[in-house]
Amino acid sequence: MLDLLQLLSWGESGWGDALLAGALVTILLALCCVPFGFPLGLLVALGSQSRRAAARLVATVFSTVFRGLPELLTLFLVYYGSQIAAERLMRHFGYEGGIVINAFAAGVIAFSLVLAAFSSEVWLSAFKAIPAGQAEAARALGLSRWTTLWRVTFPQLMRVALPGLSNNWLTLLKDTSLVSTISLADIMRQTSQAVTATREPILFYGAACVLYLILSAVSGLLFSRAEGFFSRPLQKV
Repeated sequence: MLDLLQLLSWGESGWGDALLAGALVTILLALCCVPFGFPLGLLVALGSQSRRAAARLVATVFSTVFRGLPELLTLFLVYYGSQIAAERLMRHFGYEGGIVINAFAAGVIAFSLVLAAFSSEVWLSAFKAIPAGQAEAARALGLSRWTTLWRVTFPQLMRVALPGLSNNWLTLLKDTSLVSTISLADIMRQTSQAVTATREPILFYGAACVLYLILSAVSGLLFSRAEGFFSRPLQKV
């Protein structure tokens, strides 16, 4: 038993530092997707409600495509497709060498697109939950469009959308494990290497389970705090 636990220790005799490094990569990858995925999802939701047919069409196509494709396929399309496109583009300028796309950047792009597609449905549902009369009342009071959006619509939007966005985040956190297929050293990649080297799958896959559960528990706590923040009484305009 002690020998097994020693495999999880730090240093040359254990894999603890490698698993911790993989956890940091997983967290960083997921966090990098948030400032791209959630705002883009909000823009897609706004496009779905636009009066312009072209904007509604683009928003619908985007949401349908990236919600319909498997996340792994989206990752492969971004990772390999961008390399092929970059190489063909550079050939026009006389460059014949190979181009390698950074796996981390490919993961951020792919999962941001997926996150945007799924979060757009959450944003859209949140918009529909806010009574239209509130915006009309704000205009009647002489509030500008920006003030109405920031002080009236957005606080209520966040209050309604947060539970759905937290589910999107947890799904993203689990989907990041797919980057191990493009050799990015996340939790699953490090775990697989440890299993191959030690032939102890139960120990290391169990450790990976614990790491993901810890990340999920901490995420749930943070989103609960955020829901409490946006559920506080709104300040007067």
